[in-house]
Amino acid sequence: MVICVKKIDKIKNFAKKYTIIIRDFLIKYIYIIYMALPFFILDLSTRIFAKPIDSFGFYQPVPNLFTIIWVFLFISLALSFKNKYNKIIYIIFLILSFIIFCVNNVYYGLTNNFFDFSLLEMASEGSSYIIDAIKSTNLWVYVVSIIFIYTGINGYKNIPVCNKNNYKFLIRSILIFLVAHIFIPFLLGPSNSDLSWNTWRNFKNIYINFNDNNKSMAVAGLYEYTVRNFYITFLKEEEVRDDSELEFLEDVFLSEEEHNNEYTGIFTGKNVIFLQLEGIDDWLVTEEGMPNLYKLMNEGINFTNHYSYYNGGGSTFNSEFAVNTGYLTPITYTKNAYTFNKNNFDYGMAKLFKELGYTVNAFHMNSSEYYSRGINYKNWGYDNYFGLKDLGDYKDETYYLDTELIKNETFYENMFPTDTNFVNYIITYSNHIPFSQTKGVCKMLTEDTLEEGTTLSEEDCTRIQAKETDDMIGMLLQALEDNNLLDNTVIVAYADHYLYTLTDKTILAKYKETSNNLINHTPFFIWAKGIESKSVTSVTSQLNILPTVLNLFGMYEYPSYYIGTDALDPNYEGIAFFSDYSWYDGNVYVDGGVVTNNGKINDEKLEEKNNYINYIIKKNDLVLKYDYFKTIKKETVTKEEDTNEET
Repeated sequence: MVICVKKIDKIKNFAKKYTIIIRDFLIKYIYIIYMALPFFILDLSTRIFAKPIDSFGFYQPVPNLFTIIWVFLFISLALSFKNKYNKIIYIIFLILSFIIFCVNNVYYGLTNNFFDFSLLEMASEGSSYIIDAIKSTNLWVYVVSIIFIYTGINGYKNIPVCNKNNYKFLIRSILIFLVAHIFIPFLLGPSNSDLSWNTWRNFKNIYINFNDNNKSMAVAGLYEYTVRNFYITFLKEEEVRDDSELEFLEDVFLSEEEHNNEYTGIFTGKNVIFLQLEGIDDWLVTEEGMPNLYKLMNEGINFTNHYSYYNGGGSTFNSEFAVNTGYLTPITYTKNAYTFNKNNFDYGMAKLFKELGYTVNAFHMNSSEYYSRGINYKNWGYDNYFGLKDLGDYKDETYYLDTELIKNETFYENMFPTDTNFVNYIITYSNHIPFSQTKGVCKMLTEDTLEEGTTLSEEDCTRIQAKETDDMIGMLLQALEDNNLLDNTVIVAYADHYLYTLTDKTILAKYKETSNNLINHTPFFIWAKGIESKSVTSVTSQLNILPTVLNLFGMYEYPSYYIGTDALDPNYEGIAFFSDYSWYDGNVYVDGGVVTNNGKINDEKLEEKNNYINYIIKKNDLVLKYDYFKTIKKETVTKEEDTNEET
C-alpha cells in the first residue's frame, strides 16, 4: 500500500512539474499565439465554408501542417528584425492574407470554385460585377473578417520589443520551413500515374497537378494553395515531352473511319448562324417568355438532354472554345481555354468553312480584348471579330442590349451578306448579371415603363433580360427574311452555361436538379426552314455541337480529331462528363466512380464508361498540351513521307 501511495505521489509531482513548465512556456511565448491566431482563422474558415471533398475535411493533418509552417515562416520573418521593421513585416503578411482570403471566398460565393491566378487575364471582364459577387458571399465571411481584424490588431500589439536583427534565427527558420515543406506532401501517400478513371481522386495527384481548385484548397490550405497556384500559373517550366503520352496520341489518331448517315451533308451549301445564348437556362425557354426561341426549338432538331460544360472560370469562353475547336479547357492541368491562341486548329469550325469559300465572322457586344477574343478568333480562322464596344458608337451602356446586335448598322451590314456564303457566330449578352431593376440591363429595359412602386424580383429581371435576347432573335429572323436569306440559313442555338450567376439560388431549385452536375442542363437545337422537327433524347454536351454540325454540312471527314461525336448518328451513345470526372449517360449519374441516382448499370459497363471518360479527358488535354495538329501530326506526316521516299 505504501509503495502504491509513493507511486501516486511521484506521478502527481511529475504532472505538477511539467504543468508548471508548460504554463511558464505559454506565458513566455503567448505573443506567438496572438500573432498566429488571425492567420489560422482565415485558413480554417475558408476550408470550413467550402464543401468538403470526399473524406478530406478541414481536420485532416496535411493542410493544417502546411498552414502551420507558412504561419511559422510569416512570424519568424517578422521576429527576425528589429523594432519598426518587425511590425511592418507583420502588417504586410496580415494584409496579403486578408486579400487572398477575401478574393477566394468572394469568388467561391459566386462560382463555388476558389480563385485561380490564371483568371487575372479576365479581371477587367469581372470588375464590373464585383458588387454582385460580394452580395453572393457567405455572410460568415464578413463575420470572420471582423474577428480577423480584431485578432490582427491584438497580434500586432503583442509583437515583442527587439533591438537588433537576428539573422541566425532567420536562416534557421527558413531551413526548418524548407525541410518541413518537402516532407509534408509525403503524408498524402503515393501518387497514381496509371490510366484509370479514379486517378483524379488520389490526393497526392491533386497536389502534384493542382488542376482542381477546390480539391487543391482542401489538400493544401489557404497559404500553400495560393503560393503553389501562383507558381504553377506563372513560374513552372514547361514540361518536357513524355514518350508514353506521345505514344498514347499516336494510338488515338492511328486510323480513320468513314462517317456517313442519313444526315450527312443535308445542309451543304447553306449559311449557318451559331447563336451562343448567354445565361439562357432551360427553364427560361417558354412560349410565353421567349416565343421566338421556343418556336425555333420546337420546329427544329431539339437535343432535349443537353449539358453545358462549366468549370468556374470563363464559362462563356469555354463554350466558344468547345464549339469552335471541338476541345475543352484542360482538366488535368491548369490552363485557361483562351491561352491556347497559338495552337493549331486547322480542323476547327472556322477554317473548315473557310476552305469552302465561306466568310466567317463573330459578333458580340464586348471588345476584342476580353478573353483575348480578337487573338483567338483570328487564330481559329475568322475573318473578323466584331465588338459593339470597339466601334465607339455608344456613349452609354446601350450596347449591353442584344437587340443592338441587329440594330447597329455596321453589324447589320457584315452579318447579312448576299453575295457569299457565310458563318456568323453571334454571342448574346443581355441575360448577364446583374439581375436588378436598379442597374444593368433590367434597369435599362424597365426604368421608363415600370409603374411607380413596382418591385421586381431577381427572377423577374432574369425573365425580362431573357426576353431582350428573344427580341433580338425575332429581329434576326426578320433580317434574314428581308435579305432573302432565311430559306438558305441554318441556326445552331445553345446556352453557354446554366444561370449559376443568380444570387438567389432558390430560383434554380424551383426548376432544376441542383444537387449535382445535372444542374448544367441547358438548351441546344438546330433549326432550318422546312426541316422535319425531331427530339433527340440522347445526352449531349458542347463537345457534340461541332461534330454534329460538320456532319450536317458534309465536312465530318476526321471523326477522331474531335473529343465529341456526331449526336445524330444512329450508333451514338450519349454521354456528358464534368470537370470532377462525374458523368451522365441518360440512365445513370456517376460521381466518384459510383452510381448516385436510381439508374441501373452492370459493373463491367460501369468500369468501361469510367475508363472511357478518363480516356477522352486524357486525349483532350494531351492534344492541347502538345499542340497535336501543329507539331505531332506534322512530325508524323514527315516521318511517313521519309519512309515512302526510302521505299
